[in-house]
Amino acid sequence: MKLHTLISYLQPYKTYSGDNPDISSIENDSRNIQKGSLFICIKGYNVDGHDYAGLAVQNGAAAIIAEKDMNLTVPVIVVPDSKRAMAVLADAFLGQPSRELHLIGITGTNGKTTISHLIEKIISDSGKKTGLIGTMYTKIDGKEYEVKNTTPDSLTLQKIFKQMVDEGVSSTVMEVSSHALDEGRIHGCDFNIAVFSNLTQDHLDYHKTMEAYKNAKGLLFSQLGSCFSHNPPKFAVLNNDDEATKSYIRATAAHILTYGIDHKADLQAKNIQMTSTGTTFELISPFGVHTVSMQLIGKFSVYNVLASIGAGIATGISIEEIIHSIKEVQGVSGRFETVDAGQDFSVIVDYSHTPDSLKNALSTVKQFAKKRVFVIVGCGGDRDRSKRPLMAEIACRFSSDPIFTSDNPRSEDPNQILKDMEEGVQGHPYKLIADRKEAIYYAVKAANEGDVILIAGKGHETYQLIGNQIIHFDDREVAKEAIEGR
Repeated sequence: MKLHTLISYLQPYKTYSGDNPDISSIENDSRNIQKGSLFICIKGYNVDGHDYAGLAVQNGAAAIIAEKDMNLTVPVIVVPDSKRAMAVLADAFLGQPSRELHLIGITGTNGKTTISHLIEKIISDSGKKTGLIGTMYTKIDGKEYEVKNTTPDSLTLQKIFKQMVDEGVSSTVMEVSSHALDEGRIHGCDFNIAVFSNLTQDHLDYHKTMEAYKNAKGLLFSQLGSCFSHNPPKFAVLNNDDEATKSYIRATAAHILTYGIDHKADLQAKNIQMTSTGTTFELISPFGVHTVSMQLIGKFSVYNVLASIGAGIATGISIEEIIHSIKEVQGVSGRFETVDAGQDFSVIVDYSHTPDSLKNALSTVKQFAKKRVFVIVGCGGDRDRSKRPLMAEIACRFSSDPIFTSDNPRSEDPNQILKDMEEGVQGHPYKLIADRKEAIYYAVKAANEGDVILIAGKGHETYQLIGNQIIHFDDREVAKEAIEGR
């Protein structure tokens, strides 16, 4: 594509009528530049792309998008906001690939990963090629690729969409983080369905207030647009048991499909029956009453399944097909995942890293635990400090043996994080073991027949961030080693 044609999609930009080179690719990392690339200078948290514009030209860049004039040997197009420009240019250059996909976005504090996997299975089982973008990986027609962020930047997203279209994917499910919404990473994404799981305290280090956090999530629903699409119709699938849903209903012109347990909803779960191996409930919907059986456990799992059923219905899949798919799901990696090495007590690894998700996980454990409940929990460094005492208080309230340890301390002193947690539990019994491996070994050694150990916070993660080091660490591996070493 010629440069003049490409930048014609930008409004506004500093008038440019010079050279008109062919553009071979768009990049925001100077290391990926090839001959003919358009380099977009992005100001990041730690690095400013403007500092690398000269290097990009040396590497073969044919033109530069920047927020200020620069004296370079190639055209420099100056824009007010290079992140916004990147979204527009990526969408245009790659042929607006999200319009070729049935795109489903999931936002909320907890449940995004599980819901996205459930929806992806439902759609895949219906015979369509699927894509998935989320916390754990990007998946294209069954093949997995590593990711850096839950929701990538707009350029990376459009490149992924283009690859999906080229490989015959028709439906894509993606997790949409509040950071991505606030930073405009999903600009240019033409969503068909937006799903809301829940809103509880998290990321206040970034958003500062719960109101700002709520409003950031709401952008997904307002950006569904105001026109009434018919083929296919656009839907907002919303949790009617969460107060934030009222705001999101006002924010969107899309069709509304609500789900819930405690309040009346379009899709409502009644008569929930739970065991240590699964859950059944009656689904009350406009399509009648159906029995849903699943291998997942916990009230939070019922919410996740209801959200997934709503997305499946909005996609046009029959309720019977959806229920059949749900029944086959064994679980999602690191989400209430059992570690079984032949022991006579239970070990569960869960990604619960917010006060609400930890409470949900422990409440579920208490429904089937016969004896003691151990919980190993920490809090991430360089993140919202206000939730640390809340996490500790919940651990003490819902378990018999709380153990506070390190999560991903990052640049913070692990012992200071533990002190912050202790502020919420004065007068309660608990144990401090800063070394996470030692904490897991301690719980495994102390557990007896019928006890339950919940290892919370990291779930599927296979690393620990300590200082500036990334150290291999998998809760599941460590727990299995500890059990086998008893």
